[in-house]
Amino acid sequence: MAGVISASEPSWIAPFTGLSPRVFGKLLTQLRREGADAARPGRPWSLPFEDRVLLVAAYWRTNLTLRQLAPLFGVSKSAADRIVDHTGPLLAVHQRQRFRRGTVLIVDGTLVPTRDHQVAEQSKNYRYSTNHQVVVDADTRLVVAVGRPVPGNRNDCKAWSESGAAAAVGNTTTIADGGYQGTGLVIPHRRPAGGELRNWKKEHNRSHKQIRARVEHVFARMKTWKILRDCRLKGDGVHTALLGVARLHNLLQAA
Repeated sequence: MAGVISASEPSWIAPFTGLSPRVFGKLLTQLRREGADAARPGRPWSLPFEDRVLLVAAYWRTNLTLRQLAPLFGVSKSAADRIVDHTGPLLAVHQRQRFRRGTVLIVDGTLVPTRDHQVAEQSKNYRYSTNHQVVVDADTRLVVAVGRPVPGNRNDCKAWSESGAAAAVGNTTTIADGGYQGTGLVIPHRRPAGGELRNWKKEHNRSHKQIRARVEHVFARMKTWKILRDCRLKGDGVHTALLGVARLHNLLQAA
């Protein structure tokens, strides 16, 4: 069965991935350089490499079910499932291992509603969710690290250490909101009981809030990939999707 959507027709790329054809081409170049298109033994894929990447990005962008998406690419539901399982992890963002002197990072947690109740718990949004600690560069707004998902009922100060995000950042200066009290991160000054903050502390909090808002802007952009609004993937699927969406966001941010 012939598919409707193909990367050979550039007009399909933007609406189904959120990337321009130029940025999508850059992604393909990076993936090939990393060996993602290497030949493998056994039965060949039913779609060329470009279309497999497009299918995964379209799945994350639209959050259509694979039963709905597969006919658009001219493959079976099971073939689309295998493509997502194999190609999705290849799109994961490369988390930064070292940071230059003077780098300032911002961390915050975001909740991703997740159908797999083995990795999710009911959170403050009353849905079964996972808590993801996302670290961005304050200057470039690029995602530099993503912690492993923890149940959505974990508060951010626990999720910060349990997810591995704290270990990934090390001693790099990192700012966060007041929910990270006791973690050693740079957080706003708290008003003393029965008193008021001094003016310089108020000014510091105002500046802190303006800078920290950048991570919220990143979350808003990342959640245009609708997989992060209601993830049906099981096991490591939600973590893989977040890492992949982070890479797509970074490509757009750097374009």
